[in-house]
Amino acid sequence: MKVQLLGAARTVTGSCYMIEACGARFCVDCGMHQGNKAIEERNRNVRVYRPEAIDFILVTHAHMDHSGLLPLMVSAGFNKTIYCTKATLDLLDIMLLDSAHIQEMEAEFAARKFSRRGLKNPPAALYTTEDAQNTTPLLRAVNYHESFEPVPGVKITYYDAGHILGSGFLAMEVTEQGKTTSLIFSGDIGRPNSLIVRNPENPPKADYVFLESTYGDREHKNEDTSVTELGEAIAYSYAKREKVIIPAFAVERTQEVLYCLHQLAKMGKLPDDMPVFVDSPLAIRATEVFKHNRELFDANAKNLLSNGDDPFALPNLRYTLDATESRSLNEMKGPAIIISASGMCNAGRIKHHLKHNVWKPGASIVFVGYQAVGTLGRKLVEQAKTITLFGEDVEVAAKIVTIGGFSGHAGQSQLVEWVSPLAKAGSQIVLVHGEEKAQTIFAAVLQEKLGVTPIIPQYLEEMVLEGKSVPQLVTHEEASYPSVNWDFLSAEVERKWDMFKGKLATAGQRPWVEQTELRDEIARMDYYLTRLLSEL
Repeated sequence: MKVQLLGAARTVTGSCYMIEACGARFCVDCGMHQGNKAIEERNRNVRVYRPEAIDFILVTHAHMDHSGLLPLMVSAGFNKTIYCTKATLDLLDIMLLDSAHIQEMEAEFAARKFSRRGLKNPPAALYTTEDAQNTTPLLRAVNYHESFEPVPGVKITYYDAGHILGSGFLAMEVTEQGKTTSLIFSGDIGRPNSLIVRNPENPPKADYVFLESTYGDREHKNEDTSVTELGEAIAYSYAKREKVIIPAFAVERTQEVLYCLHQLAKMGKLPDDMPVFVDSPLAIRATEVFKHNRELFDANAKNLLSNGDDPFALPNLRYTLDATESRSLNEMKGPAIIISASGMCNAGRIKHHLKHNVWKPGASIVFVGYQAVGTLGRKLVEQAKTITLFGEDVEVAAKIVTIGGFSGHAGQSQLVEWVSPLAKAGSQIVLVHGEEKAQTIFAAVLQEKLGVTPIIPQYLEEMVLEGKSVPQLVTHEEASYPSVNWDFLSAEVERKWDMFKGKLATAGQRPWVEQTELRDEIARMDYYLTRLLSEL
């Protein structure tokens, strides 16, 4: 059998493992690539997926970095079954439509921008609402622990991954020519004792484990102090009469933040005159899905509900459904808490809230989830002095707070504990869904503590599996990471700099008004060059 990494290889987004076995071609997850322009361009490389030749898809959970390209596959010819848990189906029913709406809005924004600049052929939407609507009928719900065979020779069993509502890791048994190969695809493994969902289950034995490594290089600090840290950020901005902006994924993270705010309110640490806004239609609908799938909650959350206490309810909680209401939040004076998507600040309403608040010294920007490389959220977490929003450079003066205890991913030691029985039983571990630095550190930890040497595949790499060995690895280096022609770029800059100096010699002969305009343009060029030098 063969497994090709079409995403989440030395990166955290775009999860997709294309498998060829038993005469079938199918994939585990089909996620959206998120990050800088070069990473997100991978979303449009449809040909590597060959959607029309996919026999079925298995989805671990509803986050967009694991499911966000499903409508694109359907648009490009996929029309078979997509398997997932019931709660994942309920979430995807709303999340894919929301994602399609964002794609259409981004395309409209790009079209207006191109038109204003006199440019033609703006990028089309990655997919449309119609594509999302055509995707949901293909979803088929399966139960945890109930094995099924999508095609003869391939047996699948879902187990609870404890990451978000309905999340699962997959145990797969592939039988070819009388020999059975067992694999586990972890999806995202959650933290034990998280706020709402149950703990991740222990995995069965397997020959291969495709293990996420998002936090392979570190632990979550102060996991038990999330409520306290959130309360401190609220008190800081409340005292300065400014807002607390919380970029949060619409699914799980928004609900966990509401859960913590509920606790703060009961402790008397949420000011009565500080309204809380959930400014994400998707998060509002997702919260309803949570309420309809209470059987998946952990014991603490169930106890609250059984006592008639709604963990997602607050006396000062308000929901903003349309864009007009959302815009009004930025005109509102006084302190408030605004929970908005997207969680990595790369799209959606959160960018508008940042534009109106990130430059205010008394405001707080509270991060409660992972920020991928290249995203706006990552730049803020790494203490950027300025960021660019809607083409305008904005100074960062707000207090930036990162609360690790909200993470839906297991930390380093928790991952080691989860995979330890498999490693000791001789499983071949393949590290996926992690940045290269994190994976390198995690690989050394696994070697030291468990005596195993994991494989760290790269984007588009093909792995041929036989028994418990990998006799062949096929890489596609240039297609995976196209080289940057630094010599050409450097020569072009030097050539244009020489032209610039030649033309500047006569600048003093121009009318004074033109000279001042040129001066301003050069000052702008100097500013961007200074920024570039600081990044280098």
